[in-house]
Amino acid sequence: MLVSGLKDEAVARQLGWSLRTMRRRVQRLHQRLGATNRFQAGVQAARRGWI
Repeated sequence: MLVSGLKDEAVARQLGWSLRTMRRRVQRLHQRLGATNRFQAGVQAARRGWI
């Protein structure tokens, strides 16, 4: 959903999560991938074969 360009609010709504939970998970994902933004996270996830 993030790669397709959906905003945090839309992803949280679709998953039934609070916005705060969504933002915490995205932050942890960025940390795990060593990314500072969504674009970098997408590139790193693709390189790792996650998407």
